[in-house]
Amino acid sequence: MLKQIFYSIIFLALSISVFSQTKYKNVLISDIDEPNEVIIAVNPHDNDHLVAAANLDGFYYSLDKGTNWQTRRLVSSEYGVWGDPCLVFDARGWLYYFHLASNTKYWYDRIVCQKSYDGGISWEENGSSIGNNPPHLQDKEWAACDITYSPFRNNLYVVWTQCGQEYYNNDLASRNPDDSYGSNILFSHSTDGGYSWSNMKRLNDKSGSFCTNVDSTVLGATVCVDVNAEVYVTWAGPFGLMFDRSTDAGTTWLNNDVTAADLPSFKLNVPGIYRCFGFPSMACDHSYSASHGAIYLSWTDQRNGLENTDVWIVKSVNDGFTWSAPKRVNDDMTKKHQFFSWMTVDQSNGNIYVVFYDRRNYDGLETDVYLAKSTDGGETFVNERISQSSFVPDQSIFFGDYINIVASGGMVRPIWTRLENSKLSIWTAIIDE
Repeated sequence: MLKQIFYSIIFLALSISVFSQTKYKNVLISDIDEPNEVIIAVNPHDNDHLVAAANLDGFYYSLDKGTNWQTRRLVSSEYGVWGDPCLVFDARGWLYYFHLASNTKYWYDRIVCQKSYDGGISWEENGSSIGNNPPHLQDKEWAACDITYSPFRNNLYVVWTQCGQEYYNNDLASRNPDDSYGSNILFSHSTDGGYSWSNMKRLNDKSGSFCTNVDSTVLGATVCVDVNAEVYVTWAGPFGLMFDRSTDAGTTWLNNDVTAADLPSFKLNVPGIYRCFGFPSMACDHSYSASHGAIYLSWTDQRNGLENTDVWIVKSVNDGFTWSAPKRVNDDMTKKHQFFSWMTVDQSNGNIYVVFYDRRNYDGLETDVYLAKSTDGGETFVNERISQSSFVPDQSIFFGDYINIVASGGMVRPIWTRLENSKLSIWTAIIDE
C-alpha cells in the first residue's frame, strides 16, 4: 500500500512538472481578422513601448510593456498591404513597417516601406517602393537598421527573394535558374530614412530554382548589423545555410558566399501545420558581455529524422568567415517536433533567447510554446514552457511562416500565433528577468 502511494505521488509530481501552466502571464494581442505571421519590436528610447504586426495588415502597440494592446490596420493607398510584416526602429525612434504590395499589376511585385514618427500611432499614407522589377515577384523581405555610432548610423538595409518570370507566365519558364528565371537574394539600402532606396543588388553566388519548387529556392533571407557597422545577410536554400557580409554599408560583398551550416531541407513536414519552413534568424551581440561581437544563426531542420524536428544554433567569432558546429537548442530527450523558431539577443547582457513551438509533452498534435535561454554565448540552453495551455492546429488553415521575439534590459517578449478550433489569434508572454 505504501509503495502504491509512493508511486502515485511520483506520478503526480511528474504530471504537474510537465503539464502545469507556465508561471508567465499570457496576453492576447489580437484575434481580429485571423492574424498570423507575427513580429514584435521595442522602442530603443522607451522599454514600455512595444509594437507588433501580423498578416495581412495588422499593427498593434502597447505603452505598458505588453500588458495592454491597441489594434490598428496599416493602409497604403498606392501600393496596398499584403503581409510578410517586418518592423524596425532606427536610433532616433522612428518606426518602419516593411511589407508586400497588392495594389499593383503583378500583385506583390515590390517591397513597401512605410514610416511612423510617433511609434505607430500614425503612418505615412503610401510609403516607398523597393525592388520593383516587373514581371518578377518580390517576396519574404526582412530589414535591419544600423544603430552604431559609425558614419552609417540609421542606414536601413532590406533583403528579400526575387522569383523568376515563370511565376506569372508559365510560357516563360526555363530550366536554367539564372537571373531571369530562377530565385535570387536581393539587397537594397536607404540613407535618408526610407524615402529612397539604392538599386537592388544580387547577393547569392548560385541561383535557386523556381519559387514554385520551394525545396530548391533560395528563401528566408534576414539581415543584421554588427558592432563595427558591418552588414550580414543569411538565407536558406539547396546549398545550405548561406552567409554574406559587407564592410561598406552594402556597396560591396564577399566574392564567395560562406556556408554557415549544412541544411538537409528548409521545407519541413510537421503534422497539423499548413506549411512549415525552417527559416534562419540571425542576431549580432552588441553587449559588453564575454560574447561581444559574436554572430548567431538559428533555424530548424529534420536532420535527426522526419518525425523529429529540432532547433539549432551556430556561432561565429570572426565576422562570419568560419562557424561553429551546430548545437541543439531544444533540450528534450524525445523524438518530437520543435518548429518555427526565432532568436534574439538582449544587448544589455548578451543573453540569447529562442522561442519555438514544441510537442515534447504529447503524442498527438497538441502544441506548446517554449523559450530557450543561454547565458554562455550559446554553449548551453535551458528550456522553459511559456504558453499557459496547449493548442491543436488545423492543417487546412494557413498558420504563417514565422514567429518572433524581442529582449531588452531583461524584458523578454515573445510573440506567437495560436490556432485552436479553426480560430487564429496572436499572443505574448510577460517575462521580466
